[in-house]
Amino acid sequence: MRFIVDECTGHAVSVWLKDQGHEVFSIYDEKRGLDDESIINKANLENYIVITNDKDFGEFVFRKNIPP
Repeated sequence: MRFIVDECTGHAVSVWLKDQGHEVFSIYDEKRGLDDESIINKANLENYIVITNDKDFGEFVFRKNIPP
């Protein structure tokens, strides 16, 4: 599976997922400071699952109708 791990989720989650054989794009390691809208757009365009602790993503999906 393909995952984007948001900065706020932590480096350990990225490492664990990679150790399990998953493809991981870690915001913390690869694109620190990337804004939430760019993250969700990247996930949609490149078929990633977003892992985050940030509740702002719910606003993008439910209020702004940006597909998850």
